[in-house]
Order: sequence, then C-alpha cells, then structure tokens
Amino acid sequence: MKSMDVNMTPSLAALLPRSAIILELAARTKEAVIQELVKPLVADGVVTNEADFIAAILRRENLESTGIGLGVAIPHARTNAAKSITLAFGRSDSGVDFASLDGKPSHIIFLIAAPENNKREYISVLARLSSLLRREEVRIGLNRARTADEVYAVLEQHDRPK
Repeated sequence: MKSMDVNMTPSLAALLPRSAIILELAARTKEAVIQELVKPLVADGVVTNEADFIAAILRRENLESTGIGLGVAIPHARTNAAKSITLAFGRSDSGVDFASLDGKPSHIIFLIAAPENNKREYISVLARLSSLLRREEVRIGLNRARTADEVYAVLEQHDRPK
C-alpha cells in the first residue's frame, strides 16, 4: 500500500466515525469535554491508551490554546496512543472555556487523534479543519445540525479535499 500523499488525504467526514459525534456534550469544562470526546475513540479502538492520549492533548493545550475563536476549538495531539487519524465532534449549547483567542466560549469542538508518525496528514487535516471552521456558513450548519447525518452533510458540502 502506498503512503498517503497530502493530495490523497481522505475527506474530513471520512475521518469522523458516527460513534464520535456528540450533539449535546454533557461536560462543561475543557478537560471534561476532552474526556467525553475521547471515550468513543477508546471504545472504537482508535485510541489504545486513554490516559496517555488525554495527557498528550492536555500537554498540547498547555502550550497554546486550541480555542481558535468564533465559538470553535480544535484540541489535537499526535501520540502513539492513537492508531489512525480520527476526528471526534462535540457541540455545547452553553459553550466551554477553551481560552479562545477572542475570549469567547467554544460551542463547536473537533478533536483530532493522530499517530505520532503521521505528521504530514495530521497537519493537513488540522489546516483543512481550521480553514473550514472559519467559514460562517459551516459553523451555522454545524450548530443547526440535529443528527449525525446532518453533521456529515455539512462537512461533505464544504470540505473539498484536493
């Protein structure tokens, strides 16, 4: 099998398992949200060591906030505790403090899990997701989505991998 070229990166929707879509996060703190989003990835076997993965995410959070503003946060980490690049999606109507650059709470949270040795695809996915979530129509669509299918539809409509 050929290694993945940046131009062959799968769609963001293809990286998001249905089990990892949480339309109403129960958690109210950054750490608790991260734990809630990691649970389905552990259950699916994508994250092989929950404690190590969460520690890696929190180390990354301590370096620089992953709250990019506009009501969005993208916690992420590359670690040997992740088997493949995978996304988790959560939404919080009340918002969660991710120490965002604009000082506002995050309502849309995408978590990225990636293996330590997959830097190029990880950076590509992070850049595409960040760019996508800066678009108002995408954020509106994700905030209005009432089902996993509607989340997928928003991603598929706006994400155009090369």
